[in-house]
Amino acid sequence: MIRLLLTDGHTASREELRLRLATAPGLEIVGEAGTGDELLALLATAAPTVVLLDLNLPGPDAFALLPSLRRQYPQVRVLARGDQANEHYVSRAFDLGAHGYLLANALPMELRHGLATVAAGRPFLCTAIGLALVGHFYAESPASSDAVRSALGLSKREMEVLGLVGEGLTNAEIAAKLFTSKRTIETHRQNIIAKTQAKNTAALIRLAARQGLLPE
Repeated sequence: MIRLLLTDGHTASREELRLRLATAPGLEIVGEAGTGDELLALLATAAPTVVLLDLNLPGPDAFALLPSLRRQYPQVRVLARGDQANEHYVSRAFDLGAHGYLLANALPMELRHGLATVAAGRPFLCTAIGLALVGHFYAESPASSDAVRSALGLSKREMEVLGLVGEGLTNAEIAAKLFTSKRTIETHRQNIIAKTQAKNTAALIRLAARQGLLPE
């Protein structure tokens, strides 16, 4: 059973999270916090196995909390939840003690999967960020694309599209660059997402780690 302490600085968002997770099998919500101080006060009594940590949590700063959580409660797993996909922001969360990172707008299914993954002692990186990291890697080192394609099961064209996604191009911009239609690019992106669902998260993490974006 996962004993979850969930945090969110906004009451409405926290209530929505609670409703999303209330019926999840194998999970019990043992506490809720709207500030860093509330989280610190609850940790000793709630005895959670996982903390869903809102990185925008007000006072004290959530990034400042991470080292303390790791030091004082080494048995507690932390799934950080933020609204930024910037690789340095994500890497900082891992460096300071998070065991996983999830975008705030992730679907409920991925949220539950992330909680189960970190609770089981494994690192977690949401698919959207994993794709961005791999796309960035490919854009910088296209000569290494065979290894990436092998890990993710993508075609050469899909890897090319993924590389351009990593550069921040829109579907329309990618279509113009590859001399094809926007609809075709949308299809390629759907195929990429379908091929890199949760079953390939480990591959995404390994690729990100090779690039020094995640800690050992």
